[in-house]
Amino acid sequence: MTQVIISQSQNNGFANYHFFIRKLHSFLGVFPISFFLVEHLIANSLAAISPALFDTTVSKLQSIPYLGTVEILLIALPLTIHALYGLYIVYVTKNNISRYSYSKNWMFYLQRISALLTLAFVVIHVWFLRIAHSLYGLEINYLTVQNQLSNPAWLAFYVVGLLAATFHFANGLWNFTVSWGIVVGEQAQNFVWKACMLLFVAISALGLSAILAFI
Repeated sequence: MTQVIISQSQNNGFANYHFFIRKLHSFLGVFPISFFLVEHLIANSLAAISPALFDTTVSKLQSIPYLGTVEILLIALPLTIHALYGLYIVYVTKNNISRYSYSKNWMFYLQRISALLTLAFVVIHVWFLRIAHSLYGLEINYLTVQNQLSNPAWLAFYVVGLLAATFHFANGLWNFTVSWGIVVGEQAQNFVWKACMLLFVAISALGLSAILAFI
């Protein structure tokens, strides 16, 4: 009997820990990662107005006090936690779209695919336009991005990465509202899902306009 009680206690402890990690993973996907994504897209879209405005905005962002600390605590750390648990979800999830090909099952599947594409995009993007430039003392400006996107392979990479990131954000936002009990009821959840898909289209258009501005 004692062994059974200990075993149940351990199982409950693991379940509580797993529940907390899932909630943290969902929360970080919205606060602050999604906020940074939207801010990043808005800042980049300023290039469509003028290269000078984009360069001025980037310069102001680079002059934020303790920028390195801010980036680590508010961007890198939350993103790392979100990504690591996301990889775990991708690893343990069994996709069954061949048997149950309804829309929500497809969204569940695409959320995992977009997670992998977004992670690859973010790692490469951050390396080339943040870490590598900092290591070699290069300035990040309109011409830097323009030169990179003049390569068709890089251009395709950015378009695919952008669409993966915006879809992952929009669909993940819907998942957040459901898993946190913010939206209850099938009708309300369907309405919010459609709203999130409209958001996906809107922020994708914003990001694509920014990419086009550098070509």
